[in-house]
Amino acid sequence: MKFIVNSSVLQKQLSALSGVIINNPVVPILENFLFVIEKGKLTASASDLQITMTTELNIETSDSGSIAVPAKILLETLKTLPEQPVTFNIDTDSQSIEVTSYKGRYKLTGERAEDFPKIPEPSGNLKINTTSEFLADAISNTLFAIGNDELRPAMTGVYLKLEKEKATFVATDGNRLIRYERQDISSSEITSMILPKKAMSLLKSSLPGDNTEVDMQFSSSNAFFGFNNVRLSCRLIDENYPDYENAIPLNNTNVLEIDRSEMLSSLKRLDIYANKTTHQIRLKLQSNALQIFAEDLDFSNEAQEQLMCEYDGDDMEIGFNAKFLIEILSNSESREIEMKFSTPNRAGIILPKEKNPEEEILMLIMPVMLNSYA
Repeated sequence: MKFIVNSSVLQKQLSALSGVIINNPVVPILENFLFVIEKGKLTASASDLQITMTTELNIETSDSGSIAVPAKILLETLKTLPEQPVTFNIDTDSQSIEVTSYKGRYKLTGERAEDFPKIPEPSGNLKINTTSEFLADAISNTLFAIGNDELRPAMTGVYLKLEKEKATFVATDGNRLIRYERQDISSSEITSMILPKKAMSLLKSSLPGDNTEVDMQFSSSNAFFGFNNVRLSCRLIDENYPDYENAIPLNNTNVLEIDRSEMLSSLKRLDIYANKTTHQIRLKLQSNALQIFAEDLDFSNEAQEQLMCEYDGDDMEIGFNAKFLIEILSNSESREIEMKFSTPNRAGIILPKEKNPEEEILMLIMPVMLNSYA
């Protein structure tokens, strides 16, 4: 079996797939790409048993066949080659692979394609067409807030609820909560699921920059995404998502309006002086002025800044983890933000001032208990 392909095109496509592959998998063949050659096309796949990603590209060949190719050594070889046609000669009996470039030959040994896990085919009655722009926005606004605690598996993914008039994406790690809603996507039925973080991260990095159409299909246990020449499938997290609506406080009568980038810059400076374990900062809210304090008692470091703002509410002090607040503000694109508070021991709500009429973003951050300041 023989085929010729552009080295840079192949390297780009395989690099996108390589994020699926894990180190030292339980099944060693998962360290390979699956190559299937048929009708002048190469279909390459990678899998970790939970997520499978496939891409397709044109090649020069009159042959057909399949083989599992060692991913790491092939990718490292392609990355160091200048752009040029490369020729693959494959002996499917001995699983021998020879790659020929302008300057040399590289031999490696593959494995039987039959031993590679079966590639899932899209299934499920629920099908939705959307755009890469929508998916990229939804993932970007929630991905950073997903939890990493394996003891709470439901929180290690993005919760997606599809309704007839909107779609809601939710992510939380217990300290932050992001709810992202879009009214320009609808579903024929009401359903919900939890999409794993790794799959969402791979999807985000693979989505094209232009407004490409994306096909989504869902079954009871899997989600499927298809666009251009790429297909990604993932197993859903089979858990019940926390009742996040109860975590959102009501009657938030204390309202702060402030320039996002100005507050973000201030927080980054003050976090330098905060305790490196707790990252605790203190917000002192008064009429048209916000004071932010940071202190590290272990090293006698402290800092404070005062920012101009619009504040309507009772004078109050509330503590937050600066690291979490910085991440929330860094992932917002609004020039100004609105922060709403009820009491110092309840979560603060952050809303963008500039809004897309088709979307609604609510960001929530839990307070921390304040240490006493001298």
